[in-house]
Formats: sequence, C-alpha cells, structure tokens
Amino acid sequence: MRRWSPLNDRQRELLRRLDAGVELDLASAERLSAYALRDRGLLAIARRSGAVRAEVTEAGEFYLEHGHHPEDPRYVGAPQSGAKRMPAPYSERAVAARARRAKAAELIERLVAERRVVIPEPDEETEAEYRRVVDYAKRHDLTPPGKRVEKLRLWNRDLQISLEDGPHHNAKSQRPESVLPIPVPAQLRSLHPVVGALKEDQCRLAVSAPLRSRALRLFQGLCAEAVKRGYAVREHPMAENYRSRSYGYDGAYIPSRPSRREGELNLVVGDFTYTVTIKQEFPLSEDPERAQSLMVELPYSRSGRQGKWADRKRWKLEDVLGAVLREVEVRSREDAQRRVDEKRAEEDRKVRWRAAMDSARKQAIQAQLATVLCEQAQDWHQARALSQYCDALERRLAAPDGSVAPETLSTRQWLEWARAYVGSLNPLRELPGMPAPRDPGPEELKPYLKGWSPHSREERDHSWRG
Repeated sequence: MRRWSPLNDRQRELLRRLDAGVELDLASAERLSAYALRDRGLLAIARRSGAVRAEVTEAGEFYLEHGHHPEDPRYVGAPQSGAKRMPAPYSERAVAARARRAKAAELIERLVAERRVVIPEPDEETEAEYRRVVDYAKRHDLTPPGKRVEKLRLWNRDLQISLEDGPHHNAKSQRPESVLPIPVPAQLRSLHPVVGALKEDQCRLAVSAPLRSRALRLFQGLCAEAVKRGYAVREHPMAENYRSRSYGYDGAYIPSRPSRREGELNLVVGDFTYTVTIKQEFPLSEDPERAQSLMVELPYSRSGRQGKWADRKRWKLEDVLGAVLREVEVRSREDAQRRVDEKRAEEDRKVRWRAAMDSARKQAIQAQLATVLCEQAQDWHQARALSQYCDALERRLAAPDGSVAPETLSTRQWLEWARAYVGSLNPLRELPGMPAPRDPGPEELKPYLKGWSPHSREERDHSWRG
C-alpha cells in the first residue's frame, strides 16, 4: 500500500469528521483507520497527559479538497487551471497557513468582543472559507477556555458564527457515561399521570411485556427528574388513525391498523417542547439479544446535536438517561438564543429590505426622468433635422427657375404644414419643466433590488439573469 493510494469510504469519512473538529476515540473501531491515515501523512496523532489528540495535516486538507494525495505521481505536472493540481510549494503553504491563522485569530477576537458574527447570505466560497477558518481555530486551540465556536445557518440564509459556553457536544466530557445517572424505579408504582396514561394505552409501546415494563420505568425516572428540576411533562398526542375502529364479522370493534411500537411524551422546558420517544431498536431482529435493545430518541436538531441513545456494551439506557435530559436542557438554551438571534436577524433583514427598496425606488425614478430626457432629446434632434429639411425645401422654391405652376403651389402648402408640425414637435418651443415622476411599480423596482423581492422582505427573487 503506497502513501498516495486512494482512501476507502470509512477512512475518507473519518478524515472529514476529524477535519470538522470531532475528537478521535482510539478505543473505538476507528483506530485502525486513524493509524492508516497517520501512516500516509494525512493525520498527526499525539498523546498528551493520557489524552489522544488527532490533527489533520496539510496533506490531509489537500486530500479533502482535491480528492487525491498530494504525492500521487499521476497528478505531477497537472495544470493549475485544471480540476486536479499539485499543491503549492512549502514556502507558499507556510504563507497560507499564517494567513489562515491570522484570520482565525481575528475571528476569535471578534467573537470574544461581540459573541456573535453574522455574515449576510454568504455564497458557497465565502461559507467554505469561514468553515476552514473556524476549523483551524478549533484544531489549534484558539478558542478561550470553557468556550466553543458554533456555526449556524439562520432561516433567512445568513451564516451565524457564535461563541458559546461549554464544550462541544462530541467532546469526551459530554459523553453519556460522564453524566450523573438518573434514578430509575425498579417497579411501576406512583407513576406520573402521563406515564400512567401511557401504561393504560395499549395502542402504544406494542412490544413484549418485559420491554414495555422497562420502557415505562425509564419514562418514570425521566419524568420524576424533570419535575424535580421544574419542567413540565405532558402527554404526546397520538394520530387518530391509530385509534380508529372498524366492525368485525361478529359485530365487535377491532383495530383497523396495527398499534405503534413507540411510546412518546413531551418535556416542556421554558417555552419549548421536546418529544422523547422510547422504542425497540431492532424490532425485526431474530437475534434475542438485539431484540431486547431499547432506544431513546429526540427530534432532529438543526445544529446537528446528538438525538439517539441505545443500549450498548459499555452502558444501558438506565446509565445514560441523564444525558438525555441534559441534551433537552442544552437544546432549550440554544433554541431560546436562536429565537433571539432570528428575531434580531429578522429586524436586520427588515432594515436591509427597506434600504434596498428606498434605493431601488430612487433609481427607478431616475430611470423615469432619464427616459423623459431621452425622449425630449430625440424629439429635438428630429425637429432639428426636419427644420433643416424645410429650409432646404424653401431654398429650392426660391431658385431663379421657380415657376408658379400648380405643383409649386402644392409644394408651398406642404412646406407650410411641415413648418407648423416642426414647431409643435420641438420641445424647446416652451421651457420644459421638471417632470412629475409616478410611483414605480414592482416590475420597475426589480432590476435595482439585487435579488430582493419588491413584494415582501420574506421573499427573494431567484430568477436567472444573463
């Protein structure tokens, strides 16, 4: 195996995740792929004070960007303008690294002072450059102690980079086994009303009796701790089509659809509600051990946070239930901050839209006035040309060989009419005044709005323009 041999899918995915700032766990099955990346010069692995730290090298960054190793002889001498090119000399790479470090340090300095930096609707190249700068700051420990940098696309397509408290959710200190456990009762007694209703509802948690009892005890432990912390627990509504009934041959009601294997309840933290689902992880497995595995699931997170926990060899759900509640608490804080950020972004968007509309309206009015001016100038040039023609025609009639023939009289009548018409056409026969512009319509504003919609700040005009 040569250093420049292509990576397999597992190695490529590991390199991409490490470049994004995810920490390496050499106790997992990824250690062989990590060492293979290290042997090819794409990854640097160091052990410090018992901790393992992996850093993507310049060759690794080159591989992620171009799809091949920088030492691959197949691309030696490839043109710089082509899709595949050789890396820059080491002297130039050092300059690029210093520039990247300067950008990362400047960004962290701004985040410390402002806490949030918003880039209005960046293009792909700009967003990719900010991603590389943030990743550089993460890999080289430029963030302040106890802080982390987060990137988020807001609803209006702005990119927000923020400095948040606490470690990244993939950090070792945030792993399930590092959280204090939540007591789970051994028996189903003194149940929370929501758990009690779930127990009586046979349309939910349609699994084996031992699994159902365990899932309900997990729900009870989670509810008791949530109430203890001041949160509300509510029943999760179930779709009516799972409760519909139909007539059987004997006239009795029977279910028209199979019951659900999942059980859900809602945790209300602050102004936000999160659905916690417990279900069988492998419901169709014929392996008895896999069939007994349960999973706790939270809704999808826009920030890519962990949303699933299941029984594993190192822990059971009873051991990591605290991580689920901690995740709900973290999400509530992030969602509250996101609501504030989005409101701020909406106000900013409103200001930018109004400024764009004012500027477009001024430009559209200028275009109206310019049209009137061009029409006047065109009439003036036409009147001047026609007047010169009338002068020439008059000189021709005044020639010595001119006669008083009938056709000459007709020509003089024509000349008289032409003089009158030219006089009416000339815009300078009277001093022209300032035109009164009309309010521009939406179609007149579009060319000057630079993508904004003239109808609403919530819309964008994505029509193609050549």
